[in-house]
Amino acid sequence: MSHPLDVLGGNPWRTLDALVDGPLHPGGRAATEELLDRTAVGNETAVLDVGCGRGGTLRLARERGARPVGLDRDPSAGDAVVGDITTLPFRDGAFDVVLGECVLCLAPDLERTLRDASRVLEPGGRLGLSDVTVTGDPPTLPPPIDRLVCLDGQRERGQIRRSVERTGFEIQETKTHPDDLIEMRDRIREAIDYERLAGVLGEQGSDLRDGVRELEAAIESGQIGYVSIVATKRS
Repeated sequence: MSHPLDVLGGNPWRTLDALVDGPLHPGGRAATEELLDRTAVGNETAVLDVGCGRGGTLRLARERGARPVGLDRDPSAGDAVVGDITTLPFRDGAFDVVLGECVLCLAPDLERTLRDASRVLEPGGRLGLSDVTVTGDPPTLPPPIDRLVCLDGQRERGQIRRSVERTGFEIQETKTHPDDLIEMRDRIREAIDYERLAGVLGEQGSDLRDGVRELEAAIESGQIGYVSIVATKRS
C-alpha cells in the first residue's frame, strides 16, 4: 500500500482535484468569470490560460467567443499544450490576454515567468492573475502539502506586485478575496479528513495536525490571503 504522502507527492494537485468538487482555486467559476470581465475577454480575444488544468477557464472563454489556448505541465490535462510556465512555447505577441489562476506558486522564477508572459502578449495586452499570499512566515507543513496549498515560493503581496511592475506591466487593479479563500478552505476541509490522515502518517502526523491548525488560524487572521491583479503590457 502506498504511503499517503507518496500518493500526494506524485501529483498533489491531481490528487486534490479528484477529491474536491469544482475549480481548484478560491472563488471557483464566479472568480474566473470576474477575471475574464476585468481583462475584457470577449469575441475573438486571443487568450492564453497558463496552468489550465481541466480546462474550465478555456470553456468559459469559448462561451464568450474568445480563442483560448491552454498550457499545462501535466500531459493528462485536457485540451492543453504541454509546456513549462517559465518558457512559454508561443511566438512573440501571440495573445491579447494571459491568465494565471493559482499558478505563481509553481514558478521557480516568478519574474522569468512574468517576462515570458509579457513577451507573448501584444503591446497593450492584458495580464490577469490570482494567487495565495502570505504576510510573514507561513505555517510549517510537511512537503508536498506545503506545495498543495501554495505556501512555497514568493508569496508576499507587495513582492508579487513589484515583480509584475518590473517585468513590463502597469498594474490597473488589485483586489483581495478573503471570503473566497475561506470558502475554499471549507471545501478542502470537507473533502479531506485531516485527523484521519494524520493518524496514518506516523511521526509526521503530529506535524501535519499542528500545521493545519496554524494554517486555518492564519487564514482566519488574514495572514494568508488571496489576491487578484490585472495589468497591461507597456508599449
